[in-house]
Amino acid sequence: MTLEHPKLTLTRRSLLGGAAAGAAMIMLHPFAARAAANQAHLRIMETTDIHVNIMPYDYYADKPNDTMGLTRTASIIDKIRAEAGNSMLIDNGDLLQGNPMGDYMAYKKGMKAGDMHPVMKAMNVLNYDVGTLGNHEFNYGLDFMFNVLGGANFPIVCANLTKGKLASDPKQDELFFKPYVILDKKIKDGAGNESTVKVGFIGFVPPQIMVWDAKNLEGKAMTRDIVSAAKAWVPAMKEAGADIVIALSHSGIDAAKPTDGMENASLYVASVEGIDAVFTGHQHLVFPGPKTWDGMQNVDAVKGTLFGKPAVMGGFWGSHMGLIDLLIEKDGKSWKVVDFTTEARPISHRDENKKIVADVTDKPEIVAAVKEEHEATLAYVRTPVGKTSAPLYSYFALVADDPSVQIVSNAQTWYIKDMLKETPYKDLPVLSAAAPFKAGGRNGADYYTDVPAGDIAIKNVSDLYLYPNTVRAVVITGAQVKGWLEMSAGMFNQVKEGSKDAPLLNNDFPSYNYDVIDGVTYEIDLSQPAMYDKDGKKVGDSAGRIVNLQFQGKPIDPAQKFVVATNNYRAGGGGNFPEITGDKIVFVAPDTNRDVIVRYIVQEGTINPSADGNWRFKAMPGTTAVFETGPKGKQFAGDVKGAKIEDAGAGENGFAKYRLVL
Repeated sequence: MTLEHPKLTLTRRSLLGGAAAGAAMIMLHPFAARAAANQAHLRIMETTDIHVNIMPYDYYADKPNDTMGLTRTASIIDKIRAEAGNSMLIDNGDLLQGNPMGDYMAYKKGMKAGDMHPVMKAMNVLNYDVGTLGNHEFNYGLDFMFNVLGGANFPIVCANLTKGKLASDPKQDELFFKPYVILDKKIKDGAGNESTVKVGFIGFVPPQIMVWDAKNLEGKAMTRDIVSAAKAWVPAMKEAGADIVIALSHSGIDAAKPTDGMENASLYVASVEGIDAVFTGHQHLVFPGPKTWDGMQNVDAVKGTLFGKPAVMGGFWGSHMGLIDLLIEKDGKSWKVVDFTTEARPISHRDENKKIVADVTDKPEIVAAVKEEHEATLAYVRTPVGKTSAPLYSYFALVADDPSVQIVSNAQTWYIKDMLKETPYKDLPVLSAAAPFKAGGRNGADYYTDVPAGDIAIKNVSDLYLYPNTVRAVVITGAQVKGWLEMSAGMFNQVKEGSKDAPLLNNDFPSYNYDVIDGVTYEIDLSQPAMYDKDGKKVGDSAGRIVNLQFQGKPIDPAQKFVVATNNYRAGGGGNFPEITGDKIVFVAPDTNRDVIVRYIVQEGTINPSADGNWRFKAMPGTTAVFETGPKGKQFAGDVKGAKIEDAGAGENGFAKYRLVL
């Protein structure tokens, strides 16, 4: 189809429309302002990956957050609708799980037929036209999902989730939901004449739900390849009279060679004949947008196209509203797309000091609709969900194996072993990499994890895991494990044997890049220079600091393969660790590291965070080094495994100084 329109050279922000009544002037989209008598502007708005983040509130940290919340996204809907001639609102999935409100509704309050979930309360206020499923809809089981979605006053579509075995013809599959809907949308054209456009919406969910939620779906459901389902159903939609076909693809954008059951298949969905526009999600990214998509064939991240067709991904947690604006033209009795624009409009921005500034306020109707559940969730996150048999603290995380890092590794290992048990990697040994996020430094002498033994609440998890990362697994060799640890060992200054009170910590090295790898044992030889600088560049001809690296009591085999559980930042190359790049990723988890830690605590009931002492410094007789930590750590100094620590007096800026006897 032709996607250029010579008349429309203005941008949305350069055109003002409406009556000039004081300062209250509506900024019309060019399509709405310039549509001819046989043309109309149709704007479709997307929310995606809300993950129960209705309110602009981080329940883990127990404080407001201006970067998130459907109440904020909702507040710009009226304005966005006013810019358009005609509009529709869709949701692209991942509604029901992802923050403590979701867990509260599933585990504490529960849902039965007729109950109204807060997500549905909010969405019904906003009058959505249609939605599809995300992979997280299945986390609490099918009954829970159906009870929640039963409260929607809009249709849910999904063309690749079946009740049983796949039929030879996808159109013969027995589906849980309608594969598509065709909505009669009354519109006004450029001359003000009213017409009806038949807009078809088809939905897709990642086939990987059969792995991620096997315990909830095995024997009850099956999934079909997304693109195969699209190729089967889109012609049926056209035959049924759809003028415009819109794909709701809860699937990201990946330019790799297409494979059956591909997780991030939205690029190839766009290539299916008959589809006019694609709404994407799942990856928690913004499209159109910079850098992420550079070099991907058939992807235009500036114009916002996949195979030349308009596409958008509206961030996550309500951070953006995805917009696809279509100029449609009547061709005989039907309508066709003749031009388009795409945009992911944010709800906040960073100012010149990199501080978050809210661009919108809450929509009061949504706040009122979920007030009861919000307050109940606050009580829930402040209520114990388990116990810890020992204190969780990070005061000595940079000088010895540490309980706050240990519990993260325990949870990651537990999770990845379960996720990979039915995959080709099930027989590989699983290691876990985790770093201390709260370790003083420039954030001050109180910036440490400190959770006492006893009851542990969900909000304590933000003390253990500061960032909303998601879990990843990489497969690397024993040699690459050593390289990973060599990079981490840049945390320390070189210490000459026999020195007294040498400064230990390299203050230019961030603590979040000091990864401890659990599942192997090793020593760090401080007498040797670092092999890598803080930017991951190899320096000099150092043989390295990591010595006595062993797996299961034997020297590690450099060629042996290991699965390492980590996070999306590290697995994607964050920190510039040697050879740890995106091509090593074998598993992209649908869950955040925080969620995994909470689930682990809930399952265990009482966790044992005691560090196993799998790493230490190599002995250097007659040598001591000094470091600073929070003064509240004094009570734990005698309990640190694998290290002899002595009080060395007061440090600067409220810190306490300690001596490490090497």
